[in-house]
Amino acid sequence: MDYFIFIVIAYLLGSIPTGLIVGKVGFKIDIREHGSGNLGATNTFRVLGIKAGIIVTVCDILKGTLAAVLPVIFHAEQVYPLVVGLFAVLGHIFPIFAKFKGGKAVATSAGGVILGVNPLLFIIMICSFLIILYISKYVSLSSMVTGIITIIVTIIQQEVGLMIVTSILTIVVIYRHKANIKRIINKTEPKITWM
Repeated sequence: MDYFIFIVIAYLLGSIPTGLIVGKVGFKIDIREHGSGNLGATNTFRVLGIKAGIIVTVCDILKGTLAAVLPVIFHAEQVYPLVVGLFAVLGHIFPIFAKFKGGKAVATSAGGVILGVNPLLFIIMICSFLIILYISKYVSLSSMVTGIITIIVTIIQQEVGLMIVTSILTIVVIYRHKANIKRIINKTEPKITWM
């Protein structure tokens, strides 16, 4: 019963369409009608600019973090935080509040959930992402490579549960970036211009 309650709350948290809210409230724009049509932070940066992109990124990270720490907040030691966090990721990808069409799960999964359970790993991820982004200028490539680096770090840390979850999340992230991979190969993927 505890798992069910936490899972439902986590899914609803993940379903909050931050990009859609920021776009409509702050800019009177539905970002689903612009750029890639995605609700995530990358398309927000592209369509609405740096400030809006940062707001959406932070909010999406916090959705995952809050979901992952729910069992800790409510002293439910029997509930595994990573499992709960995964449902926030599902909510982010398939949000009930946005017709089940959401983001690509990068900020929420790779950032938020892991920040809630392993802050050191989160810092390593952020540093890896920024370094790769600075070198490549591809957000999508940086996200995917960061996922792979995260798996390697969890293996080194001998965190079996975290390794399994990060592996699942990385596979999801890579799968959600299929079109981006094709564009990178064809050299048609947009590069950032602000770094």
